[in-house]
Amino acid sequence: MPSITGLTAAEVEARRAAGQTNQPPKSQTKTTGEIVRDNVCTYFNLVFLVLAVMLALVHSWLNMGFLGIVFWNTLIGIVQQLRAKRTIDKLTLVSAQKLRCLRDGRWCEVLSDDLVQDDVVEFGAGDQIAADAVVLDGSAQANESLITGEARAVPKECGAELKSGSFLMAGRCVARLTRVGAESYASRLTAEAQADGHRVARGEMMRSLDRLIKFIGVALIPIGAVLIWKQHWVLDLSMKDTVDATVAALIGMIPEGLYLLTSVALAVSMMRLARRKVLTRDMNCIETLARVDTLCVDKTGTITESTMQADDPLPLAENTPITEILSAFYAGGQPDNDTARALTARFGQGGTAWAAVRTIPFNTAYKYSAKDFGAQGCYVVGAPDVLAGSRAGELDDRLTPLLAQGRRVLLLAKYSGTLPDPPAALDPAQLEFLALLPLQNRIRESAPKTFRFFAKQGVKIKVISGDDPQAVSHVAANAGIAGAEHWVDAATLQSEAALAEAAEKCTVFGRVTPEQKRQLVHALQAKGHTVAMTGDGVNDVLALKDADCGIAMASGAQAASQVAQLVLLDSDFAALPGVVAEGRRVINNIQRSASLFLVKNIFSFLLSIVALALPLAYPFQPLQLSLVTFATIGAPAFFLALEPNHELVHGKFMRNVLRKALPGGLTDFLLVFCAQGFGYAFDIPSDMVGTICTLVILCVGLQILWGVCIPFTPLHWAIWGSMTVAGVGGVFLLARWLPLVRLDLGGTLVLVVLLALSAPTLAGLVFMGERLHGMVNDWKNKKARKHV
Repeated sequence: MPSITGLTAAEVEARRAAGQTNQPPKSQTKTTGEIVRDNVCTYFNLVFLVLAVMLALVHSWLNMGFLGIVFWNTLIGIVQQLRAKRTIDKLTLVSAQKLRCLRDGRWCEVLSDDLVQDDVVEFGAGDQIAADAVVLDGSAQANESLITGEARAVPKECGAELKSGSFLMAGRCVARLTRVGAESYASRLTAEAQADGHRVARGEMMRSLDRLIKFIGVALIPIGAVLIWKQHWVLDLSMKDTVDATVAALIGMIPEGLYLLTSVALAVSMMRLARRKVLTRDMNCIETLARVDTLCVDKTGTITESTMQADDPLPLAENTPITEILSAFYAGGQPDNDTARALTARFGQGGTAWAAVRTIPFNTAYKYSAKDFGAQGCYVVGAPDVLAGSRAGELDDRLTPLLAQGRRVLLLAKYSGTLPDPPAALDPAQLEFLALLPLQNRIRESAPKTFRFFAKQGVKIKVISGDDPQAVSHVAANAGIAGAEHWVDAATLQSEAALAEAAEKCTVFGRVTPEQKRQLVHALQAKGHTVAMTGDGVNDVLALKDADCGIAMASGAQAASQVAQLVLLDSDFAALPGVVAEGRRVINNIQRSASLFLVKNIFSFLLSIVALALPLAYPFQPLQLSLVTFATIGAPAFFLALEPNHELVHGKFMRNVLRKALPGGLTDFLLVFCAQGFGYAFDIPSDMVGTICTLVILCVGLQILWGVCIPFTPLHWAIWGSMTVAGVGGVFLLARWLPLVRLDLGGTLVLVVLLALSAPTLAGLVFMGERLHGMVNDWKNKKARKHV
């Protein structure tokens, strides 16, 4: 290496003072101020404030009690998201990229965020380029697909530019940083994308909630305005009664706790994953985890231990100093991958007088590495089937038994030609086969149990590896993966159509290139599968980036960890069942709790529309709805959202929620409408009608909560029992403040009739909804079969 000097401590401090640091333009998590602002300054908080001002103007102080719920909702959201932020920030620091940096004449490890302009940094295979740089020494192959979309390996020699956001596929080089932080290539691209309105894709659940919130937010204003006009100027209600009724109607239509519940549940889920040493880079991936039905895994580092062991070479030629050749080939080098590390540990520790005049580092594009030792000859090590090409049959007798044992095997050969520049496929006719180099990984002790979990959960496993397919199939079978005998050599899949067909039929894919890994992920997604991809190597980066959820092992290549949404900091594949189960728990529980919230929104919306069309006033006051909401929706929803629930998530979020919420919402609407009809027909006072309606929807809400709690557990009994006590107790203890009035004989009879009708009405609507849902599914299935 030529004489290269790094910065001194004084020069580093001067650049920091000048702002020439590699700090990213924006943290991955929100700042404390952003979290507080996003929870306080919401559209619905503004609506609640306006409603409170309206109530204050008519001196309806008690009905402003909903502000307490709004306050605690906001406070809980802020606290939980701040806790999640602290947890994630700590994990992010632990998993941050660390690079070798030359400072004060000594090499040391420095976090990528602590680098400054003109720092001298060493990059190796798997490292992501942290800032724009120029190569000072060494030779490497860079993949710039993450920033340019071009997956081709780009050679980088002395003087070449390294773009931030790219990563090294092979080789090693020393470079000087030229543009850091916001000035780097990747940061400028990010800024341009954000200026164009680009955002990280949100999950289907959050998109559905966003659409619901926008719809309600738009509908509130015209409905509220018309209700005020109708009740005050048409029905001649006093302004106080008009405002009370209008505010109650609008509060009934706002799912005030639903969005908060979702945010808190996702934040708590991120914290739970963090305690398992799982770094979540994007909250939306938790929802994706819940829907995963296909898991793509690499063999090395996932099914097997990451570290490999090199066995004794199997000579293919007589009187050849194989050990001496391997010692020269691997001596003094810095291995780029697990295979090279194992061979270096076995053969590269002795001294050698051989000097390489040219070196080609290993690359997955051509599947070999090579060294030209001048007078001693030129030697290559690589995949036997790729190097041997048309002569592969000559190796079958020795190679097949090794592959059947699940070993990885490399071929050592002498090359009589001139190494191609740039590197490309070699001519098999000019190869002299010298030895087979078997290596092996042990199957992880926890792997069989992990794969049994996924089999029970209905998650299909696809093993995608660059190794020989027979070897991978053998390892997969020993790990207990169903269908491991169905394997294919990806080198034979010459078209996207053939690859897509194999994606459905086969379980094990061998000799897969990085680009094919990405194509396999795309093929599975095109078939409607939700795909998670695990990996730890440079060759996994493209697939990790394009999978619905990329899961990287922290012990692997840094580039893999940088593009994945989840990083297993302990690099333990056995953590995945808990990760997937956490995703299912949070989404299933949010879906179940959301159905409780929408019951109130549905019946309140329908009642408001009826109130606009008929000479009927909205029957509730805000405080009455607050009691019902607390006892049958808000409090139980938060408890239910945090309990275990590992069922596979099916269907669309909003469709599932509406299917469960509609029967309850319609039951409330029909019974309340009947109560209003009785009140109108028999001249029952409006305050008595309001009391009847409050008791009816409280009863229906407890019945809905009963259905949600099935199957009953001790926790479910505690939730339902305590909420029943809270609801009924609130009716008696808070009657004068709600206000609830004593019923006369006529009012009591109406209440008894409606309560008696509540259970059969709810059960009937549930039955009709399920029958209709079944008929629609049957129709869709028949239609799909006709198109097959």
